[in-house]
Amino acid sequence: MTPAPLLAAGLAAEQKSAEVTDWAARVGWVVGLALFVALVYWLMREGWKWRGTLQSDLPELPSAPDDPGPARLSMSGRYHGSTTAGQWLDRIVAHGLGTRSRVELTLTDAGLDVVRPGATDFFVPAAQLREARLDKGIAGKVLTEGGLLVVTWAHGERLIDSGFRSDHAAEHNEWADVINSMIDKSVINTDSTEGAER
Repeated sequence: MTPAPLLAAGLAAEQKSAEVTDWAARVGWVVGLALFVALVYWLMREGWKWRGTLQSDLPELPSAPDDPGPARLSMSGRYHGSTTAGQWLDRIVAHGLGTRSRVELTLTDAGLDVVRPGATDFFVPAAQLREARLDKGIAGKVLTEGGLLVVTWAHGERLIDSGFRSDHAAEHNEWADVINSMIDKSVINTDSTEGAER
């Protein structure tokens, strides 16, 4: 035999047909993965609903008065959620407070009007405001230092921290200063032990 036919015979022996894909196994894995993802999503949803049930003692959120007065400050941005005051991971989901959304904030002498397109609006009367500060995080959202405006307010028996981020973060300092100047310090002193215990 000449070298060329030997080479051709050797190449032919080395070539194999491509393996046939085991479609049943592949489909089984895809279906199994889809069921696992659906189970995890369902468990998260049930956990969210259970947390809402545990917080059912939270009273209905107040709505803005018909005439809140002229705006002292206004801001567009994002609402990142509410937590129990001082516990930045204890998210409050009752009455839609756990729903993130766009927000339009308006501060008047009557209080803080929180308008959220696609979510429940609420109003914090000036007498219920306890503190405003700059922070870096609230349940599920961590930003740079001072990237979040956190407003502490009383609602029912609870003190609540609500986190907002302006489209223009430079506004946060002014908001914190003006809200803190509106707060009645005598009311804060009576609530300070309650907030510390939570």
